[in-house]
Amino acid sequence: MSTNRMAHFHTLKVADVNQETPECIVVGFEVPEGLRKEFAFQHGQYVTLKLTVDGEDLRRSYSICSSPLDAERFCIAVKKVPHGRASTQLVDKLKAGMSIEVMSPMGNFTTALDASRERQFVAFAAGSGITPILSILKTVLRTEPKSRFTLFYGNTDVDRIIFRQRLEELKAQHAGRLDVHHILSKGADEDQLFNGRITTDKAVALVQRFVSDRNDNEYFICGPEQMMVNVSEALERLGADKKRIHIELFGTPVSTEAKKEATHATSTVFSGVADVKVILDGREHELKIKANGDTVLDAALDAGLDVPYACKGAVCCTCKARVVEGQVEMEMNYALTDDEVADGYVLTCQTHPRSQRVVIDYDQH
Repeated sequence: MSTNRMAHFHTLKVADVNQETPECIVVGFEVPEGLRKEFAFQHGQYVTLKLTVDGEDLRRSYSICSSPLDAERFCIAVKKVPHGRASTQLVDKLKAGMSIEVMSPMGNFTTALDASRERQFVAFAAGSGITPILSILKTVLRTEPKSRFTLFYGNTDVDRIIFRQRLEELKAQHAGRLDVHHILSKGADEDQLFNGRITTDKAVALVQRFVSDRNDNEYFICGPEQMMVNVSEALERLGADKKRIHIELFGTPVSTEAKKEATHATSTVFSGVADVKVILDGREHELKIKANGDTVLDAALDAGLDVPYACKGAVCCTCKARVVEGQVEMEMNYALTDDEVADGYVLTCQTHPRSQRVVIDYDQH
């Protein structure tokens, strides 16, 4: 589920910065009345920040950890990562009262809610992967009063559990509807199920012990790639409906087998220079792009177009656009659903023309 609006950067004021763990801060942003509609978001979505570090413009995406039910402001969590230029600057230097450029919310890591429904939500998170899960969790508990939520949360040790106190408060507030199980890689629990990393076998055992076997369970997975792969395999082994498994990958994938998606691919290989029309903010731009050269996104940026992007690694969907004419092919795709790909949507950071004429519309986001 994604928004249909075009994403733009806006300057927002930092309302507050709170230290959550030694490596993680929670940043609250003020949203002026005139931007409330632009920054309306769905639980589980993210925003992209634009930073200048040592004279270089950097873009980084961070998931929203607050609930859309609290519309006057929103919060993100930022965890400092080794050698991370953007995260280091934010964690070490960001203060209340500062201003920062923030792109309007995006993302598909969400699902429709219905106050009349009664079902179980199950989430697996590791480290800062808790950020969008917390937004989903808080929104589900307030929107679907008959539903329950079970969270399996992996961390190194107790001191590095992001939102530990907040999760305890939510458990007390929603007694009997929220279960939280911590799995610590350096844990010393008598029950070995709660020690070590979340492997495929461990994920299977956790679900079998704590999750009722119902067809309408909704599953959310967010964290490092290996944890995501392990849990996905576990859920498939348990027969979970793939359409009810929602995945948000934190970081660029490192596996050698990338998820490949050919979109509108032709039976013949096009190797020439394509005429590519890019539609952006209602204006049309004509570009010449080599089939085996730059991606559509890079070519558009080189032409001076202010096209939206963040990771350039096929993980987020910030550069998403729709192919309305011609054939293209994506190198990798970790962000779009199968239905979106079938509907003509592509990640332009991974897209190359495969026909003489191509029209790509960023406004049909």
